[in-house]
Amino acid sequence: MKRLFKHIVLACLITGTSFSQSQLNTFLKPSDSLNKSRRNTVVISEASIATLTLVGLNQLWYADYPKSKFHTLNDNNEWLQMDKLGHVYSSYQLGRIGANMLAWSGVSKKDQLIYGSTIGVAFLTVVEVFDGYSEEWGFSWGDMAANVTGAGLYVGQELLWDEQRFTLKYSFHRTDYAQQNPDKLGNGFSEEFLKDYNGQTYWLSFNIHSFFKDSKIPTWLNVALGYGADGMISGTNTNGNEAKTYQSPYRQYYFSLDVDLTRIKTNSHVLRTIFDVLNVIKVPFPALEFNGENGIKLHGIYF
Repeated sequence: MKRLFKHIVLACLITGTSFSQSQLNTFLKPSDSLNKSRRNTVVISEASIATLTLVGLNQLWYADYPKSKFHTLNDNNEWLQMDKLGHVYSSYQLGRIGANMLAWSGVSKKDQLIYGSTIGVAFLTVVEVFDGYSEEWGFSWGDMAANVTGAGLYVGQELLWDEQRFTLKYSFHRTDYAQQNPDKLGNGFSEEFLKDYNGQTYWLSFNIHSFFKDSKIPTWLNVALGYGADGMISGTNTNGNEAKTYQSPYRQYYFSLDVDLTRIKTNSHVLRTIFDVLNVIKVPFPALEFNGENGIKLHGIYF
């Protein structure tokens, strides 16, 4: 009797789990036609999250710094342009997510590109305006150009190929530089992940099969070109007290393999969603590094 009871309980658990997974899979499946309920949910959710994020930034971040009249700032020569690539990457990924969310609700391709892929530029523009009214920073036209570039990379590929053959990705490893200037480079992993440009690498990941449709090359295999920088404690060598020790910054260029997780074939919309989320990060692989400081360097596994 005990064994029978156990089997019944186990069967109920499996059935319940399968039913839940089936429901979730159905929920995550993109709609074939316009689903107004989904569309409204997407619009309201995105507007709410963006508004709450901007209010939080204004109250928790900008409130700690003196205000000023609106002014611009030319920071194009700082951080060896790593911050600009961060803007390109952020705008691209926010636009991609915005377009995908509208695709899930069955919105037309045209509206996905007009209203979805531009959400990154819109959000980052408001943040840039906040910078313009902060004495600590300023409105940067270089940042704005980077934001438009990121959105343009997504939209341009959709118009040209109806798919993303080039994907922007990100990887990070901790460095010792943050300890020398934690105010600028972060204090602890969560801050350093976003602020320490020495540990960041931005990748342009090319899907090989998309250019050779009839080949036997795996559909998920990518080649990735990366850009990073090292030796930076502050934005420039002339930042006054911020440059606590002498800087010797240099650029780094990488060549590696990668995996486009979104091209892994599966009938599960749950897995597709997970792969889509994780695809913002480059899959660790061996990599060749080229730089003017140390020449060529081989990394067994590069993060």
